[in-house]
Amino acid sequence: MASGFFAVLDDIAFLMDDVALATKVATRKTAGILGDDLAVNAEKATGFLSDRELPVLWAITKGSLLNKLIIVPIALLLNVFLPTAITYILLLGGLYLAYEGVEKIVEYIFPHEKEHTAVENIEKKSDAENLDNEKTKVKSAITTDFILSIEIVIIALGSVVGQTMTTQVITVAAVALLATVGVYGIVALIVRMDDAGRNLIRKSNDKGIFSTLGHLLVKALPVIIKILGAVGTVALLLVSGGIFVHNIPYLHHILPGLPDTIKEFAVGFVVGLAALLIVLAFKKILSLSKAK
Repeated sequence: MASGFFAVLDDIAFLMDDVALATKVATRKTAGILGDDLAVNAEKATGFLSDRELPVLWAITKGSLLNKLIIVPIALLLNVFLPTAITYILLLGGLYLAYEGVEKIVEYIFPHEKEHTAVENIEKKSDAENLDNEKTKVKSAITTDFILSIEIVIIALGSVVGQTMTTQVITVAAVALLATVGVYGIVALIVRMDDAGRNLIRKSNDKGIFSTLGHLLVKALPVIIKILGAVGTVALLLVSGGIFVHNIPYLHHILPGLPDTIKEFAVGFVVGLAALLIVLAFKKILSLSKAK
């Protein structure tokens, strides 16, 4: 009886060792996409009133957790019964990310005056308007997170494909949880930098090194947000381009001398631009049909 109990403990210990090693490998392989995820979501979690930043971020985090709860079991089932479907799902996700990345670039070059003014005067908007803006941005952030989560889960799954089903399930679930907690935890720290700075200024009576640090944090936040916005847009195109390059043999072998980063960005931009033009043309056709 006792020997059987200790044998079970040994099996559990070996399993945990396998899971720990597999999780370490999977986390290392997903590090790049996690960095992109951080940049994209930090940019999407800003632009709200100060007292609404954490509630909005919490709403996005809950949506991200729900995304993982949906994606992980589906990915595991598809990997067993229909592995080819994973590639097509990745390509559809890459198309959406490319479209969103190019849309951001076009919006930056040709900003809509109305939307620009709304961002500038967010505090002057009514509570109902701010609530609608929150819902729209949260929905957009959760949708983007869904696509990035698919990429994270698939990469993690690919790193443990030779392991037992138990190890695969625990490892992928652990990476998905770490991705959500780690990414959104760091995003929360970033978006609250200005509040931390103001607290330091107030408690130091605006004197000494802590006051200097506080002013630095307050001034640094807008700069960091702008940088993350640019990095997040580039990340969308790199991730989408990487999906197409790695899953379409023709694109993978074309221009072999070109650095992977440049190739992936170029592919992401071209695909995103084509998708944006198609969407704009479709909207134009719809508007003309309604006008008739």
